[in-house]
Amino acid sequence: MNRLEVTEKIISTKVSKGIKWEDVAKKVGLSKEWVTAACLGQMTFDEKQARIVGKIFGLTVEEQKWLQVVPYKGSLPTSVPTDPLIYRWYEIVNVYGSTIKELIHEEFGDGIMSAIDFSMDIQRQSDPKGDRVNVVLSGKFLPYKPY
Repeated sequence: MNRLEVTEKIISTKVSKGIKWEDVAKKVGLSKEWVTAACLGQMTFDEKQARIVGKIFGLTVEEQKWLQVVPYKGSLPTSVPTDPLIYRWYEIVNVYGSTIKELIHEEFGDGIMSAIDFSMDIQRQSDPKGDRVNVVLSGKFLPYKPY
């Protein structure tokens, strides 16, 4: 048994039972974005959260313990993503990454946006020309400090 096998069981059960990530998140009491990432093996559940997820997906006590292990983060199988949706994010960073960097540095100074002290919100936005994906990423600014 390992974390990947638990993730695969979660996904398989989600598909077979028609479970929605938003419903799982409501039961856990956290955002659908974070709970989905945790179910996919990218975040660590605490014991209570693991029990809730375990009940939803029919996980054993041992499988629930795997949900509480700090994962090896990063889930892409290749350095350049081949999945079209994920590739578009890669493309956005390639095209707009230097612009994002320049504008953050102009506004905040020399530093980075945290991916740890971070939140994300993904919503459907109605549009007469076709629905849009609205993604808001919010990370704490961490300045580089001289020493």
